[in-house]
Amino acid sequence: MGGGGARAPAGPPPAGGGAGRGGGGDGPAAPVSALPGAQAPGVADPPPPEAGGAEYGPEGPGREASGPASDGGWERRIAGGLAFLRRRVTGEYEVDEFGYDKELTEQVLMSALRPLAEKYFRVEVKGVENIPSEGGALIVANHSGTLPLDGLMLQVAVHDNHPADRHLRLLAADLVFQLPVVNELARKAGHTLACAEDAQRLLETGEIVGVMPEGFKGIGKPFGERYKLQRFGRGGFVSTALRAGAPIVPCSIVGAEEIYPMIGNAKTLARLLGFPYFPITPTFPWLGPLGAVPLPTKWTIQFGEPIPTDGYPQEAAEDPMLMFNLTDQVREQIQHTLYKLLVQRRSVFF
Repeated sequence: MGGGGARAPAGPPPAGGGAGRGGGGDGPAAPVSALPGAQAPGVADPPPPEAGGAEYGPEGPGREASGPASDGGWERRIAGGLAFLRRRVTGEYEVDEFGYDKELTEQVLMSALRPLAEKYFRVEVKGVENIPSEGGALIVANHSGTLPLDGLMLQVAVHDNHPADRHLRLLAADLVFQLPVVNELARKAGHTLACAEDAQRLLETGEIVGVMPEGFKGIGKPFGERYKLQRFGRGGFVSTALRAGAPIVPCSIVGAEEIYPMIGNAKTLARLLGFPYFPITPTFPWLGPLGAVPLPTKWTIQFGEPIPTDGYPQEAAEDPMLMFNLTDQVREQIQHTLYKLLVQRRSVFF
């Protein structure tokens, strides 16, 4: 998701932990059981993926092998689902100071996005071991695809493949939080505005933060410029990582560029609607709602070697030359990996 305008950072969390709705902090919380789709008790864990890469599949990382549920499994799942719904209705659930709802994200949002990653885009994840198992880290990725599906697939990739069960907190553009429904879902999924203060606080509390510095310049570029990185702004993400002492993990995403080949931009209509661009593709708007269905391209997401920042002095965050050099280093590493993955790719769709 692209960078947005700055805003005042979120306020301090209320006493007693996350902000519950309806007084969720009073009284014992009901146990959280797995919903349908989670691994049933008694089923052995699948073997770990090979180091350096893992591909989604019916028995991929964190997924249950196909077969009948164990005795009582369905009853426990139904009971867990009913308990989840009860907590939603009564407000007995917690969100953090940024609005992140971990339970809803894990049990609903990830479950809804997972089939898109596993079955439709067949996302292959490489280098996930380069994401630290603990502590903060900043993942910097390229941005493309007309609609920001790459950010969502990146979130699923980290959530489902990292051995330490890490969660990605994406920095999103202002427009995301101005759209009804999308605004609420983005907050629940752990996204926050591309605000340097909030990003630094997330990193300092040990979160994995994701940023796509190209912003709308990357996601709305013409199809003829696919896989050519746009400007990375003024290096604000490097300054944030330096202040937090968090490593920067370059990330290259191949496959998103072709889901909506943008062959034109209706700029007048975009201005009327308040959008940064209004895409014209081979299928949209000619086929109406059907034209909004993305093409089933084959994706690869590769995480590169982390770039440490904890060895720099605190005042390094104010050094424009250092920020320029680190920004250029991250950008070049992402671009080089994109070219390498494109050479290795057999087909856009396979």
